[in-house]
Amino acid sequence: MKKRCLSLILLSALLLQLLSGCAAGPAESAPPSAAPSVPASAEPAQSQPAETQPAQSGPITVADQAGREVTLDAPAEKIVSCYYLVTASLLTLGQKDKIVGIEMKAKSRELYKLCAPEFLDLPGVGSGKETNIEAIAALEPDLVLLPKKQLEAAETLAGLGIPTAVVEPETYEAFNGLIAMLGTLCGCEEKAGALTAYYDSVAERVAALTEDAERPAVYLAGEASWLRTCAGGMYQREMVEMAGGTCVSQDIEGRAWADVSAEQLAAWDPEVIFSVSYAEYSLDDIRNDAALSGLRAVKGDRLYTVPSEIEAWDYPQPSSILGLLWMAHILHPELVSREDYVKEAQDFYQTYFGLEVTEEQLGV
Repeated sequence: MKKRCLSLILLSALLLQLLSGCAAGPAESAPPSAAPSVPASAEPAQSQPAETQPAQSGPITVADQAGREVTLDAPAEKIVSCYYLVTASLLTLGQKDKIVGIEMKAKSRELYKLCAPEFLDLPGVGSGKETNIEAIAALEPDLVLLPKKQLEAAETLAGLGIPTAVVEPETYEAFNGLIAMLGTLCGCEEKAGALTAYYDSVAERVAALTEDAERPAVYLAGEASWLRTCAGGMYQREMVEMAGGTCVSQDIEGRAWADVSAEQLAAWDPEVIFSVSYAEYSLDDIRNDAALSGLRAVKGDRLYTVPSEIEAWDYPQPSSILGLLWMAHILHPELVSREDYVKEAQDFYQTYFGLEVTEEQLGV
């Protein structure tokens, strides 16, 4: 009987304690830190690695390459790119599915045919010469990317409430800046950082290989004529010098192709002549120009066309790193072998575009 009474007393005390705890409400509850620890085998999964986390949310503000402030409410999801250099860069950053409008003449791009055939059916809405404001607005993009030549159009679009960034990747530093800017605007900073790190590593490797080598005089002929060349402020001039050459036109001011006379070219007397792959003339046209017959490059038959069949490797775009390797091979074959740059090129297209390319496609 005593045991039964004792049990009833203990049960009553327990009920009183529980009722007291409920009356206290949440403020009286034990703090979260007092909760029992979870066994290691039952701990929740750790957060995803940064490269697989979703893009950041919230406003994003960057300065574009015209010094304009560009703000997005969140990483871009619908992009219009009116510049091939930008579109190719977006492809390497894995942003293909976000592009809803594209530069004109997209159907002529071999790269798109190989790895982004859907681009061929996208509306062509702009270029370095013109921009279709109405067509862009109809696509309702949350980011438009334009070359600096279309700065006025960029301001018009911004006035319509469409965020628009202007790009001008005309130097090595500016190209890296473009990739970093795209990474921020699209929420793919890690991929952008990995691409520029790769780019820098190749450039540093070539610089180290050619550091003590002689630097042959190089002339790079442009698209419309072999008497048009890169100015000193252009990306192509930097490529020649990074590859271990001396660009004979380095003192021409500006960032545009410049016309020169046959007399000036003869005075420079380059040892090597590079012609762009999109030239409107052939190397034989240069060889057959009587005014140039005395050039060291012509007499030594050191005239070459920058590859490839897929895209122009001298453009300021991701694949230009392959153009740098090719130039280094031509200028210093004892330092950079054909096998080395061909393998690098094939690995590059496999890594960044998912393409297995042949030597014929590389133009080598």
